[in-house]
Amino acid sequence: MRFPRPVAYILWFLAEIAIIATDIAEVIGTAIGLNLIFGIPLEIGVLITALDVFLILYLQKLGFRWVEALVITLLGVIAVCFGIQIFLADPVWGEVIKGFAPTTEIVRNPEMLYLALGILGATVMPHNLYLHSGIVQTRDYGHSIPEKRQALKYATIDSTVALMFALLINASILILAAATFHKTGQTEVAELGNAHSLLAPLLGWSLAPTLFGIALLCCGINSTVTATLAGQIVMEGFLHIKLSPWLRRLITRGIAIVPAAIVTIWFGDEGTARLLILTQVVLSLQLSFAVFPLVIFTASKSKMGELVSPRWLSTFAMFIAIVIALLNVKLLSDFVIG
Repeated sequence: MRFPRPVAYILWFLAEIAIIATDIAEVIGTAIGLNLIFGIPLEIGVLITALDVFLILYLQKLGFRWVEALVITLLGVIAVCFGIQIFLADPVWGEVIKGFAPTTEIVRNPEMLYLALGILGATVMPHNLYLHSGIVQTRDYGHSIPEKRQALKYATIDSTVALMFALLINASILILAAATFHKTGQTEVAELGNAHSLLAPLLGWSLAPTLFGIALLCCGINSTVTATLAGQIVMEGFLHIKLSPWLRRLITRGIAIVPAAIVTIWFGDEGTARLLILTQVVLSLQLSFAVFPLVIFTASKSKMGELVSPRWLSTFAMFIAIVIALLNVKLLSDFVIG
């Protein structure tokens, strides 16, 4: 399916903003992970992240299945690290379950809304919607309607599992923070470095901080892979421009490193933490620009033919998209009005 040229450029531009925001977060997260595990200064860690392009190039040369294997391995390491820490923290699971229920306070409290939308952006990253759509094309599926339906079925499962795992990871961070810091009265912990140093005495295990740093580093590397692949899929899919993977990676990583390096050098840990949250909020703001076209296009009989999305599903998806858009509008109005 080809888009009119102006539409293609607009969608590409919006997707690129999301990818760059993710890249900035990945640069900061990886640099903090290197600092926590190896004691590498943040400024040097930011520069080291530029070298991950060689890892991506090597894996792409071996084949896409190797890239998938790396992602699965990283997600497994992240799950194990957070799983052990949550086990040690021993949260009150009844309260955890209640915490998943939304409250009106999120809308009434600008700070809570800011963090909530940041979590939403970190969980449902808009460029990953393009990524999972592009991954379908790496599968060996047929051209008949039943074969295409089967491919879409497995693609839906793939996307759902990925989103649920992202939700679990982000929820794990909140659960760990609440069960470890809030329960002991450490309510002012806002920096990752502070959280790292306090985990050992609070959880009673010296390896707990190391697990935290490893999980953070794996999250950064995982974001590197997804952002790189999404960037290629978006550029080739919307603009039909094919760039060498190393050139594509260096361009986006160069754009991301500049603001991350400036903030790290001038503002230190506190500045990087604020920039990290801001990039996730930017992803939330970008989410509507990815979801609305996705819902509209998949609900179009002229574009999708027999594979058009069911009306009930399109209606439900549009409702969710409108809710997300309204929350983002509320956030912007709070920022403007103060």
